[in-house]
Amino acid sequence: MSLPRPAKIAISVVTACLAAASTYLFLREEGHASTQTTTDAYVTTDSTFVAPKIAGHIAKVLVDDNEAVKAGQLLAVIDDRDFVVAVASATADVENARADVARLQASLVQQNSVIQQANAAIAADNAAITFAEADSRRYSNLAVDGSGTIQEQQHAQSQLQVAMARRLEHSAARDVAQHQIGVLRAQEKQAEASVSKVTANLEAAELNLSYTRITAPIDGTVGQRTVRTGAYVHVGTPLLALVPLDAVYVEANFRETQLERVRPGQGVTIKVDMLSGVVLHGRVNSVAPASGVALSPIAPDNATGNFTKVVQRLPVKITIDPGQSAARFLRVGMSVVPTVHVITAREET
Repeated sequence: MSLPRPAKIAISVVTACLAAASTYLFLREEGHASTQTTTDAYVTTDSTFVAPKIAGHIAKVLVDDNEAVKAGQLLAVIDDRDFVVAVASATADVENARADVARLQASLVQQNSVIQQANAAIAADNAAITFAEADSRRYSNLAVDGSGTIQEQQHAQSQLQVAMARRLEHSAARDVAQHQIGVLRAQEKQAEASVSKVTANLEAAELNLSYTRITAPIDGTVGQRTVRTGAYVHVGTPLLALVPLDAVYVEANFRETQLERVRPGQGVTIKVDMLSGVVLHGRVNSVAPASGVALSPIAPDNATGNFTKVVQRLPVKITIDPGQSAARFLRVGMSVVPTVHVITAREET
């Protein structure tokens, strides 16, 4: 049974329109559209993983799963008994080293007194030598004219020699004392270096003691909490993650053919799968410098075998405009559908 003529005409018109529309969509460049949408988009944020700087047993855990914390808040405590002992030992080493410096400084003062004493003895020796020389000359003159005896003359000369020998002895002692000053100063510098070393050890011990208190580096919500009371933790082992939900953003993976006119600052409307009927607003923050494939650990090798061209996707970072009450319900990993409102050709020029 054949269709009426009006029906045939209507079918022909619809078919022609569909063909024309298909041809237009096929030939039209995707990047020239006024909006660009993708379903390959998710909520994310820059989470911070908290890890200990020292190893030890966990004495306390002060936060629970999904708890909101502030920067500086105490999260967990490592048993600090070993570290307290280390600080006490390092403190004793510092006191001992400082005592060595004080002892050497006192020895320097004492050595200066020894040098002054030697100088005084040399001055007395000089006076004795002057007197002995005069006495020797006097007895020599007396011996010449017979007023004095040879024995007296010899005694005066021996006294002069004794005085000179004593001055040599005291001069040598002063030289030794002066050289000892250099030795004591070198020992003082060595002792001061030891003080610096043990002081640094004390600071390191105090720093390690402070590391037993694990605090939050940022404001955020606790996630992936693996720390438990009594567990032994190693340096760098992640204990929990802090998720800053007030700084979430959208990472949207657009096809490369969609990004011809996408620019930072363009407005974006965002539909969230979980929030039916809610539309959030945001802005294009930046376009990634490379596709996900280009930065993958194992990049594809297109130089071997048969090549099939695949349209690549590039991540686009979209920030959420502040002041939207619905944004507080966003959680990392949620699926969203962003639509970028690109600039027109007239605005582009």
